[in-house]
Amino acid sequence: MSSVVDPRERDRAHAQVNKVDFYAEALKASEQFRKDYDGRLNVVKSSQMPLERSPDGLIKWIINEKMDTKECCLDIYMQFLAPGKASGKHRHLSEEVFYVVEGSGYDLHWDVKFDCHDKMEFEWETEPQKFEWTQGDFVYIPPYCAHKHFNSDAKNEARIIVVNSRIVKPMGFDWFEQIENAEGF
Repeated sequence: MSSVVDPRERDRAHAQVNKVDFYAEALKASEQFRKDYDGRLNVVKSSQMPLERSPDGLIKWIINEKMDTKECCLDIYMQFLAPGKASGKHRHLSEEVFYVVEGSGYDLHWDVKFDCHDKMEFEWETEPQKFEWTQGDFVYIPPYCAHKHFNSDAKNEARIIVVNSRIVKPMGFDWFEQIENAEGF
């Protein structure tokens, strides 16, 4: 049986090019990761969860990639919404979920329209959808949907636990934008 491979292609495949050690380096990096992983936090105590005055408002990090925990895919934080106030408005390519620990309020979501002919084109709805929430509720926010959280109670704080996946970042989708800051931040 004769080969269907063009001999010129075989010559190009074996041509002299730069030599690298990518595979061997990946093996070493994986070995080092496993050693480092053993020393990472398996339990994060409340006292180890830092507060941040962020452009999106006051948050307490439960898990963040910079906190040296064993969690490698999720960022989790508690967001504090002052009485009658709102978070900032932002969007990110990963979907987001949150659980309402305390309080009641609503979210505004500006859904994204996406098209990809010659290049990626994004456009957001001009009129947001409103989603009301209260203690014990779970809220889903689709990928790249601009969103903002509002506390409806003028007298009491609301607290939500927000979960984002950071797994899309190393895939080239670290798209995260703060559209407007929370009042006072």
